[in-house]
Formats: sequence, C-alpha cells, structure tokens
Amino acid sequence: MIRLAWRLLGRELRSGELRLLFAALAIAVASVTAVGFFADRIRLALEREAQQLMGGDLLLIADQAWSPEVLGETRQQRLQLAETLIFPSMVMTGEQVQLADIKAVGSSYPLRGQLSVTTRAGAESVAVDHGPEPGFVWLDERLAGALKIDVGGTLTVGLLRLKVGGILLQEPDRGVNFFTLAPRLMMHQDDLPASGLIQEGARISYRLLLAGESERIAAFKNWLEPRLLRGQRLENTQNARPEIRSALDRAQRFLGLATLLTVILAAVAVVLAARRYMQRHLDACAVMRCLGLTQRRLVGLHFLIYCGLAILAAACGCLLGFLAHFALLQSLSSWLGISLPLPGWLPVWQGCAVAAVLLFGFALPPLIQLGQVPVLRVLRRELGAPKASLLGAYLFGLAWLAALVVLVAGDWRMGGLAFAGFACAFGVFWLIARLAVRAAAPFRHGGGFGWRQGLANFSRHGTASSIQIVALAIGLMAMLLLTVTRVELLDAWRKATPPDAPNRFLINIQPHQRDALARLLADAGIQAELAPMARARLLQIGERRVSAASFPEDERAQRLVEREFNLSWRQSLPPGNSLAAGRWFSTEELGQGVASVEAGLAKTLRIQLGDDLLFSVAGVEKKLRVVNLRKLDWESMRVNFFVLTPPGIMDEVATSYITSFHLPPGNSTLNGQLLSQFPNITLIDVSALLRQLETVMSQVSAAIQFIFLFTLVAGGVVLYSALFSAFDERRHALALMRALGAQRRQLRQAMIVELAATGALAGLIAALGAELLGQLIARQVFQMALATNFTLFFGAALIGAALSTSTGWLALRALLATPPLQVLRNGL
Repeated sequence: MIRLAWRLLGRELRSGELRLLFAALAIAVASVTAVGFFADRIRLALEREAQQLMGGDLLLIADQAWSPEVLGETRQQRLQLAETLIFPSMVMTGEQVQLADIKAVGSSYPLRGQLSVTTRAGAESVAVDHGPEPGFVWLDERLAGALKIDVGGTLTVGLLRLKVGGILLQEPDRGVNFFTLAPRLMMHQDDLPASGLIQEGARISYRLLLAGESERIAAFKNWLEPRLLRGQRLENTQNARPEIRSALDRAQRFLGLATLLTVILAAVAVVLAARRYMQRHLDACAVMRCLGLTQRRLVGLHFLIYCGLAILAAACGCLLGFLAHFALLQSLSSWLGISLPLPGWLPVWQGCAVAAVLLFGFALPPLIQLGQVPVLRVLRRELGAPKASLLGAYLFGLAWLAALVVLVAGDWRMGGLAFAGFACAFGVFWLIARLAVRAAAPFRHGGGFGWRQGLANFSRHGTASSIQIVALAIGLMAMLLLTVTRVELLDAWRKATPPDAPNRFLINIQPHQRDALARLLADAGIQAELAPMARARLLQIGERRVSAASFPEDERAQRLVEREFNLSWRQSLPPGNSLAAGRWFSTEELGQGVASVEAGLAKTLRIQLGDDLLFSVAGVEKKLRVVNLRKLDWESMRVNFFVLTPPGIMDEVATSYITSFHLPPGNSTLNGQLLSQFPNITLIDVSALLRQLETVMSQVSAAIQFIFLFTLVAGGVVLYSALFSAFDERRHALALMRALGAQRRQLRQAMIVELAATGALAGLIAALGAELLGQLIARQVFQMALATNFTLFFGAALIGAALSTSTGWLALRALLATPPLQVLRNGL
C-alpha cells in the first residue's frame, strides 16, 4: 500500500491533480515559517546576550535614589556594586545643539562585559573595562556626527565644558539598540554636581548593577523583593529588556495579520482543491472497489497519499520560508544592532503543524466521501458523489484552524477577531450569495444569447455558484483586509498630527526661570503656555489601595499605577479637552480637593465620578475627589495631563513647568538661545522623533509587503480553485450545447457573463466584510480609528469581475478546444 500510494502521489503531482493542494499547503507553511524563523532568531539573540544586556547579574531600577538600607544590604551580602544615572538633556558645541541620553557612571562600572571605544568613527575599536575619567565624555557615533565633533573637542553639558575622550561603540547594558529617543553621552558620576543638571523634576533613572556569587545574588533578591516600593523593580536574565520586545510588538502584529490571512486563504484553497480532487477521482475509486479494494483500504490508500503530500509540502514550504526570512531580516536590518544566531527547529515544527492541520482538517471530509463511493457508479456515473454527513468532520477542521490562526497571529485577540470575523463572514456571504442567485433569475430575459445563457447558468447551478461566490469573496476579503489595514493604518498614523502641531517640548523649567523663558519665547514670536507640573503617585482609589497586583489581567493598568503621574492645575478647561462626564471646576472649588481625570485613564483604572483619589506628591499625601472626566486630543501634540486640579491645591509641593510650541523650519537659532540661557532645561525635538518613527513604520510596511506576496499567491490559488472547479462542473453542459449547435462565440459570451457576475458580487460582499472586520481589528488591536472607504466597494467589484473573467478566460479556451464527443463519452 505504501509503494502504491507513493507511485500514485507522483503520478497525481505530474498530472496536476494534486498541484493545487500542494501549492496551498506550501504557501501557508512558507508564510508561517518565514515569520517564525525571524522571531526565533531575535529570541535566541536576546537569550544569548542576556548578561551583556544587563552589565551585571542583577539590575535594580528606580525613579528615586536607592535608600541606604538597600546599599547596606549589598555590602552585607558582599556583592559588587556599580551605580549609574540615566536622564535626557541637551548638549551643545558651537552652533550645534542635540538632545542626548546622558549616562553618568562610577569608577566600578561595568561589572560584566566590556565597553568598546575608538578614537574616531570608522577606526579600530578598543575594549576597556571602565567608563570615562572625570572631565571627559564619550559620545556614540550618532551624537558625534550630529554635533560634528571629533575626539579632543569640547562640548557643553549643563554648566560644564567637558572634553571628548572617545567614540563609544558598545555598552554592556545597552546590547540591543532598535530606535532610541536620543543618542548616548557617557560621563563620570563625579562631574554631575557641577553640571547643574540634577534639578527638581528631572527625569532620572537610578540604576544599581550587582554582581557576585549566584547564591548571594539569590539571597539579596529574595530579601529585596518584598521591600520594593512604588517605582522600583528588579531585572535579571529572565525579565530584562522588556522594551525590546515592545519595540517589535507592532511589527509582529502586522506580520501576524498577514500570516493568519495567508493561513485562512490556504484553508479555503485546500477545501476547494480537495473537493475538486474528490469529484475527479470518483470513477477511479469505483473501479478499485470493483477490483476488490475494500472501503477501509481505499480510505487508507488516499490517507497515505495525503501523508506523502503533507511531508513534501512541509519540506518545500519550510525551505522556502527559511530562504524568505533573510529578505525579511534585510527589510528590518536598520532596527537590529546585534548579530543574530541561526534559528532553531521550532519554526519547522510549526510549519509541519500548519500542513497537517490544513490538509487533514479540511481534506478529511472529501476523503471520507471517496471511501464511500458505490461500486454501481462504474455503470451509472450520474450517481454523483455519495451524500455523507460531514458536519462533524468540518467542525473538527474548523476547531483546529481556530487554534492555528491564534497561534500564528501571535496575539489571541487579533487571531480570535480574525477567525470569528471570517466565520461570520462565511455564513453571511452564503446567505447573500443564495439570495443573489435567486434574484438574478428574472434578469435573464432579454438581451443576447450570451446574457441569457450566462445568467441562466448562474441561477441553474445555484449551489455551485454560491460556493464559488463565497470562496472568491473570502479570498478577496482576506487580500482587501490586509491592504486596507496596512495602508489606511499607516495613513491614519501619519495624518494624526496636524502640520502646525507643536514640534518642540521644554521640560524641567524651574519656577524662577518661568518669566524669563516666557519673554524669550514671546520675543521669538512664539505663544506658548507654561503649565505647572508636579509628579505624584496614585496610592488609593476610594477605599481600596492600588498596586500592579490590583490589575492582574491588564498590563496597561499595571504600568500606569507603577509610574508617577504628572499633575497640573488650572481654572479653565484646556484647549483640545472636552468633558465626557461631570462638570468643570466652579469658582467656589478653588483650592478645594477636587480633580479632573482623563476618561481613558478612568476606564483603565476603574475610576468613577465621585471617587476619592489619594496621591503621594513629593512625600505629601493629597486626597482629591473626581468631579469630571475629560476626553483629550492626544494627536494635537499639546501638553496634556491625566489629572488636573483647580489652582491652590499644590502650592506647598515642588513644582516645575512644561510647555510645547511649534518651531518653523529654519529658526534653529532659538535652540541655542534656550540652552545657553537655561542649560538645565531639556528641549525635545518631537519632529525628529516623528520622522524616525515614520522611518520605522515604513520598514515595517516593507516587511509586510514581503509577507503580503504569500497572501497574494494564496489568494491566487483560491481564485484558481474556485473557478476551475466551476469549469469541471460546466464541462458536460458546454459539450452538450456545442453538440446542439451553439457557437464558440456564444458560449464564450455566456461564460464571461456568468464569471463577471460571480466576480462582481464576490468583490462587493468581500469589500463589505473587509471594511467591517478592518474597523474592528483597527480599534481593538491597533487602537486606531479608520475612515470608511466607500470607493473600496466599487473598486472591489471591478477587481473581482476582472480577476474572475481573466482567470476564467484561460480555462475557457481549453474547454472550448476539447471535442464535444470526447467530453460526452467521458461523462462528467
């Protein structure tokens, strides 16, 4: 049986009977493994360089200086200790000004790994085990290029003039670098006091690197974990660098969307191809039954054929996916700052699982029908396919497909939405197709022969036409969905910020600098509101204390309660804000403990009108009662706050100011004036950041376009399967009409009318499904709103009709070239 199955498999592949099944499976496997190999290489690289990414065995991070108790425990455990401070600030040399990510290190840094430094860009690097000496700074290549400065030059950091001692190429605890807000400047910790950069409100990350024996590290970790305060956390090799994974999150979602659509299309193609294979092998199976082959052995024979097909498709798909993932890496190469190891075998097993689920989940029902073919069919071919109850088999395949879609999507919400959307679309499309087939019957009267016969065929073969419409619509919907989501999401992101929106932010403005800064901006023709700001931690909502453990299922809520909020106060409703619930502050409430909360924050943290919120503001506890909820226009790039209070509540707490404004191109002298007069102020050029993010999104789009090629090919297989199965069913009718005197031109017109009607209807309902499901995925997965694209419906109908008729034209030529007598002798 195995030898016979192998010979039959080779014959069927050569004759083309199994090529559609093979193509659908190989494309799905290639799409899944291409993304899988890419993700696996990133994962292995992060695991391999975990120690280098940290610079020690344990990393302690806080937004406040660590207490003497913690430092004393490190000495008690005899651990090596290195302290670093990281914060953003502006640096300047001559006319050049640049935002830098400043890292102040002590003499013991680093504890693990080495730094790589060179004397000029492009020169050979030198490995060192210490940071810069006092009075010197090291710049990375980005910062040195932006400032146009070489080793030996001097630059201004706060109030200090420091000498450039080297070009920094690599840090042990920076390891992987995708995109950052600012390039790196490393200085010695002893220079910080004289720089004047450590001010109230400065955003500083205090980090302690620890190294030592594993037992002592574990003992210290166990001692510190129950004593961690708000804003403090530990990182080790298991949980370090979560921001790297979040940097790839959106790209993985886009790639997962393209991959799951390819899998869904492949499933549709497998169903159609398996159905066609079954119909074309009924006679052969009937003959085998006459020759003594039992039903059980007949099913076993085709099962072995399918096993061989699955193995071949999985092998070819995995090889194609492995080769394709190099192109995927190339399209995202500028994100990656490390060498990647070769991937493991996990994507191969995933590809094999895809082939097995698609083939045996959706080819099993036709396989059962082949095993039940009656022997009498040898004499009576009009018996057709056996009518078996296959609902359970198809439900089995759908269940496995649902699990597979969620797996390849990499996001249960997106996978679940996509599968549920396509499942609902299938039912709705089937209903619409059946109604449309019936509605087309009255329109066949009138017109020429081609029109009458085309619509007659459309209505006469109601079930077959409905299957073709649904298959074409599902395929077109998948391709339209990916196109709409990919293009319109990127467009929505680019259009979210108005062209005259603020592109500069000033933070860390001290109270005594407020008036002088306002005058400088006014003299430059810039109207900017300097908003007061205080940093506060949320301790309690109503009667319940809050922490990350209060929101076990919501990662965003956990991050919000762990961070410090920026609170501000004002008497009037800010521009770009609108009340969603409650009332604005009254004049009687000035100085009273009331608050306005952003509506999205309130929903995430389950804050309601009338709740009392307890904040810790610089060690002072403040209780505020929520009197209104606000909606914010975050895309406006104005300064916005989660929580606002009336004036007079925060008078005794430390305050800094923040502002944003639009700086027209060509007015770069203002940057130098601001930094020379106010060296402690941090100026953030948001336009540069937005351009960098847009570049990243363009790279993601390029990677998606590459994966989209698999989706297009899978969609082509679906179209081919749907249309050619229709021609198999029409073959006998066409031959009979030719035998009765119908001309080829007339038959060609009739088939084109039928194909155009099928394709146009499929395109129309596919556009409806793509629009609805695209809106749902955009809102629920990408948290973006898409504008309704009404032109999509007209374009999809035209595309569907064009694809249907152009593909059908190729098959139609072969059908009309076959002698009618040969078709009639061979039967269906």
